[in-house]
Amino acid sequence: MHILIINGPNLNLLGRREPGIYGTRSFEDYLPELREAFPNLELEYFQSNHEGELIDKLHEAGFKHHGIVLNAGAYTHTSIALADAIAAINSPVVEVHLSNLAAREQFRQTSLIGKHCIGSISGFKLESYKLALHYFEGTRPKRVGFKV
Repeated sequence: MHILIINGPNLNLLGRREPGIYGTRSFEDYLPELREAFPNLELEYFQSNHEGELIDKLHEAGFKHHGIVLNAGAYTHTSIALADAIAAINSPVVEVHLSNLAAREQFRQTSLIGKHCIGSISGFKLESYKLALHYFEGTRPKRVGFKV
C-alpha cells in the first residue's frame, strides 16, 4: 500500500521550532522509525512551505496513492484552495496535527480541510503520524471513483 505523507509550512523546522509545542525531533529523523514500524506500507514523504506546491502534490498523488497523511500546518485554518484540492482527489486523506488544536488559539480551532478528510488526529506530537498510518494499515479505505 502506497501512502504519501505531506507536511506543510514551517514543518521543515520541527525539532527547532517551538519545541514545547512541537517536540524536539525533526520529521526527517522520525521518518525511518515510521518506515520500520510500518514495513507493509510504502511511505513517500513531501514537505513544502508553498501552498501551490502542496496543491500540485495532492493533484499528482491523489489518483494513484492508497492514502495521504496531511499536516497542512497553518494552511489548515486558511486555505480554501487546499480544501478544494482534497475534495477533488480520490485518495483518502487523514488530517494530522502535532499539537492539540482544541487547546490552541481560537483561530487554530477551525479546520477548513477537515470536512474533506476521512478523519483528523491531533495532539500526539509525532505519534499522530503513527496513528494515521495504523488506520491505513488496518483498512483499505475507499472513496467514490478511487482506483489503484
